[in-house]
Amino acid sequence: MSEFEPTPFGIPSDVGGKDLGIFLPIANGGWILSKNKPELDGSYAYNRQCAVLAEEAGFDFIMSMSKFRGYGGETQHWNSSLDPVVLMAALAEVTKKVKCWTTVHTILQNPAVVAKMLATLDQVSNGRAGLNVVTGSYKGEFSQMGAWPEGVDHDARYDLAQEWITAIKRLWKEDSVTMDGKYFQLEDCESWPKPEKRPFLVCAGSSQRGMRFTSEEMDAIFLSGAEPEELAKASHDAKADAASIGRYVRTYSMMTIVFGDTDEEAEATARYYAEGFDEGALHGMMRAYGFLDAEIGKENAFTKKSRSSFMSAYVTGTTQTVIDKLTELFSVAETDGLMLIFPDYMTGIPTFGREVLPVLRERFPGKVKVGNHG
Repeated sequence: MSEFEPTPFGIPSDVGGKDLGIFLPIANGGWILSKNKPELDGSYAYNRQCAVLAEEAGFDFIMSMSKFRGYGGETQHWNSSLDPVVLMAALAEVTKKVKCWTTVHTILQNPAVVAKMLATLDQVSNGRAGLNVVTGSYKGEFSQMGAWPEGVDHDARYDLAQEWITAIKRLWKEDSVTMDGKYFQLEDCESWPKPEKRPFLVCAGSSQRGMRFTSEEMDAIFLSGAEPEELAKASHDAKADAASIGRYVRTYSMMTIVFGDTDEEAEATARYYAEGFDEGALHGMMRAYGFLDAEIGKENAFTKKSRSSFMSAYVTGTTQTVIDKLTELFSVAETDGLMLIFPDYMTGIPTFGREVLPVLRERFPGKVKVGNHG
């Protein structure tokens, strides 16, 4: 699609392969809004097991979200969640190979603080650190702690994020940084230690402004979309935007995997989750997004999709069916990776690692020679 090549980070997409990772369940309830789902407590003990299993299975990365207020409902969904940076530092100590990517909201943390946190994670993980940058859209979540910047609209939040990540990148490289921005001011600011290599940077901005922010500053973007053709267009647009300014951006999507001994059994499991859908948690989620009053009660695309109970796109079936569907996804969409969710990580990760991952590695081995720039 373009002559530009990815900055190497020791992952399969460096040479045209596919990056496979795990979205850790760091909050209670996982990623399914249902009373009928397996119980996930979001504890450190559970996430530690997930990290160890992910490494044993051969996954490329593990990633944690950042959440400060749950969605409630009958299941009290996400009402209890771990701090992602502290968690990933702990998980870096119990793993040796898998990349450890954490999440930080740009409007909550000063860039000088984040620069030091990620440099520390980089040292703890021996160069495996990554940062998922979230520009913030959950007013209720942040206003509860007096941290919502009134008057900073959607595009302005990306202007803020641009200053934020610029400051962090400079602090990772320069002895001292002075910066007089609209949102952040640094005066002879020092930050030691420096990361041995710049941490991997990813975000999920799908708007035109968000995509350009990704093109200019990030290494990868998470795209939404359940169908291969939909993802193909989004991936093409993201890569074309990056290429227009001389950069390469990896494109990822997210998928929940529901296994069954037969396709019918897996589909029945998905229906069972939907039958236990937590309407109250949906209300809480929509309130967090800031459009509860305007949208609740309307059977629009968002609410219709949500009533499946899944918070992401999902596939169901036997391991062979899952292989076929993910093969189609990668072949049609030409995305660079996939972040996976399981209803039960303790069984899902080993099954995927044993029966699906080796086949995907074989089908998408990667052959492109990678240049060292970006």
